[in-house]
Amino acid sequence: METSIIISGFGGQGVLFAGQLLAYAGMDAGKQVTWIPSYGPEMRGGTANCTVIISNDPIGAPIVAAPDVAIVLNQPSYDKYEPLLKPEGLLVVNSSIVDVDSMRTDIEIVHIPANRIAEEYGTIKMLNMAVIGGMLARHLVLPITVVEQALAEHLPEKIAHLLDSNLEVLRAGFRAAAAEPV
Repeated sequence: METSIIISGFGGQGVLFAGQLLAYAGMDAGKQVTWIPSYGPEMRGGTANCTVIISNDPIGAPIVAAPDVAIVLNQPSYDKYEPLLKPEGLLVVNSSIVDVDSMRTDIEIVHIPANRIAEEYGTIKMLNMAVIGGMLARHLVLPITVVEQALAEHLPEKIAHLLDSNLEVLRAGFRAAAAEPV
């Protein structure tokens, strides 16, 4: 099984770290992974994105035209990736700031109020963990426990004191998606 995931949002929303976390968790689980970031001027507030592929088998190419999962943290990301998502794919939307107006009936959309969830546990900067949790609730590409362990092992030292809060945000995002009707 191979799952392609695109994560996209404004620079500063933790897009690249969210992708790295999934890649580390995939490696820790013995999977084949690729992680390709896209940054540059995007890191200064424009739209940044990364592509993660997690597979049981060797990955033929790291480029993804139509992802299985798109996690969109801002409106420009939604506008760009919603039409590209594979039929029967999963679209995880930061409903705190993205207005969803999809006409597609061939995809699953889950709304995660990521900004609100992150603020409840301390800082909006953890919103990336809310959407990762939401994705795992609807598309269990990896067990949440594996992602939690990878977070504990790879959270940058300068924010290591926020580990418990990040774990709570991850779990709250998971619960929010699990509670949303399919």
